[in-house]
Amino acid sequence: MELQSAPLIGIALAIASAAALAVGNLLQARGVRAIEAGAALGSDGSKTRSLLRNHFWLIGTLLLGVTVLLQMGSLTFAPLMVVQPVGVVALVFTALLTAMFTKKAPSRQVVRSIAMCVLGVAGFVTVAAMVSTQHAITDVQLVAVLVVLAVLLATTALVWFLGRRRRTPPVIWVLLGGIYSAFVATLGKTVILRVQSMFHSGGPKWDMANLLTIACILGIGIAGGLSVYFVQKAHAFNRPEVVVAGLTVVDPAIAVVLGIAILGEASGAPAWAFLALAAAGAVAMSGVFALSRAESRTQ
Repeated sequence: MELQSAPLIGIALAIASAAALAVGNLLQARGVRAIEAGAALGSDGSKTRSLLRNHFWLIGTLLLGVTVLLQMGSLTFAPLMVVQPVGVVALVFTALLTAMFTKKAPSRQVVRSIAMCVLGVAGFVTVAAMVSTQHAITDVQLVAVLVVLAVLLATTALVWFLGRRRRTPPVIWVLLGGIYSAFVATLGKTVILRVQSMFHSGGPKWDMANLLTIACILGIGIAGGLSVYFVQKAHAFNRPEVVVAGLTVVDPAIAVVLGIAILGEASGAPAWAFLALAAAGAVAMSGVFALSRAESRTQ
């Protein structure tokens, strides 16, 4: 069953979500940097208490909550692969706000990297809007998303265990934050579609399908918690622009792959569309790594 969508409303909500994400991340970054720059605080618990007393971090966290609500709203009106990449607008907002606060214009390398991200995502969204559709989510698709999340959790645990005695490259925290954020969006989209389909078919019923939906909600909590954790780690070692790049380029890249491969949002797309999506995604991801290198040289 194909479900109705309103892409323009979804894109408008996604832009509003991007604005909240930009401001929220800047405030969180300021809070985390203030704690890291202070005297040695001892245990992780003391750092947590310090963050909870930091007004900038708390307001930033509230705005990130608003970001998620707006994001879920956008996913209600349009396919995942259309609205999720629109979040790259947050990267532009972040660069402009950073320049205003620091009274220092970004370097040419930074501007070029952001332009790569924006152009790549713009091309992606244009093609996705032309070929994507929304369908009711089957039990098999739900199980597939949950299995992929379980594999990711196991892989993350293994990588952390093997590399715990080595220095972690700062960009890894950015990538992990973006990847787990993508699962929040993907699982959120599955829940939204399941609820919409449920009401189309006469209301909720207590059956295996609903148990799978509850499992998806639990998955959102796990992925969301890990995304928040990794984003805080990313703020401690990266500039805000790099963290936002991870959340607005890596996140949609993973979410879109899941949307295409599992949710079937591009099931009727021609071959040229997949080539165009791959090329646009490669440009956007190259921009993230270029931005990480450019910002590391200015720290």
